[in-house]
Amino acid sequence: MRTRELHEALPAALRQAVDDFGHHLAGVDGRSAHTVRAYVGDVVSMLDHAVREGRTSVAELDIGVLRGWLAARMGAGAARASQARRAAAARTFTGWAHRTGRAPHDPGAQLASPRAHRPLPTVLRADQAAHLMTASTEKAAPIGQTTATKTTATIGKAAATETATTTDAAAGTDAAPGTGRGRSMGAETGEHAEHAGEGSAAGDALAIRDRAVLELLYASGVRVSELCDLNRADVDYVRQVVRVFGKGAKERTVPFGLPARRALDDWLRLGRPELAGRYSRDALFLGVKGGRLQATVVRRIVARAAQAAGLPHTSPHDLRHSAATHLLDGGADLRAVQELLGHSSLSSTQIYTHVSTERLRAAFNQAHPRA
Repeated sequence: MRTRELHEALPAALRQAVDDFGHHLAGVDGRSAHTVRAYVGDVVSMLDHAVREGRTSVAELDIGVLRGWLAARMGAGAARASQARRAAAARTFTGWAHRTGRAPHDPGAQLASPRAHRPLPTVLRADQAAHLMTASTEKAAPIGQTTATKTTATIGKAAATETATTTDAAAGTDAAPGTGRGRSMGAETGEHAEHAGEGSAAGDALAIRDRAVLELLYASGVRVSELCDLNRADVDYVRQVVRVFGKGAKERTVPFGLPARRALDDWLRLGRPELAGRYSRDALFLGVKGGRLQATVVRRIVARAAQAAGLPHTSPHDLRHSAATHLLDGGADLRAVQELLGHSSLSSTQIYTHVSTERLRAAFNQAHPRA
């Protein structure tokens, strides 16, 4: 069953607790919309399990219920990383319930997290990343030349062929209480054919947008959710930096280079006006129907560009990994990369030093006569 259906099936007191918890995460803790959705979904699943075990109130939760729920999810084939997130959601919920007087004790304090396996991230070589960017530029060729080489270019006002199966609406997702920065109204759901109108004004605008998305992802190393949450006011073209609101609503400033600046300039001057509509507001990147661009569409943009460049399947997070690794390969300080990526712990950034070491080891084994 989906989260919404499970939520509706809970006893009224548990439904109210879940709703209050979601509002607390978004309004008080400042968690991102993605985290709120994930945690609320996990808590709904946990409470559904508790009801099946005969518990009908938050006060009746105990460590046995929490462990039984995690064991059931593991038995269903859940990944260790997902289990670690579920345990964190359970601890956050029971701690909140105890602090707010909904429970006499905090059973989650006794709950340990499964140790998530952390494989080395997938990283493109620098030449592969450059090829991906070149492929995206060629795709945007009709009106996507850089401002330095372009003479006069205008986009006609012909409407794009629209084969969308969804509409811009405030309730486009299964979002939990609390949303990201302006993402609740008119967010593109990503179920449409994004480039149905290629060759038209809207199709050309989408090609320009895709190039700007790719350039900014690789230049800045931002998360896909952070990219989608960007507003036009977050971009400082004089300093060539972008203001990013990351996990926990933490703000950081991230630089970008000249190629990304040119791509953004083309998008804002030539592409965005063609897609802007009543729900666009100040969103930096827009979907085909004028709503704020969604992460699912960004993932398709990256995968499609990688395919066009003849590269293995590539995700937005792979571009983030690649940006961090290439910075370290170029001599950037580990602390600077940590700040750029928005990692709260240096240990999260150190995995990229292992990637750089592995690449160096591979080169050594291939080229050194005494390897």
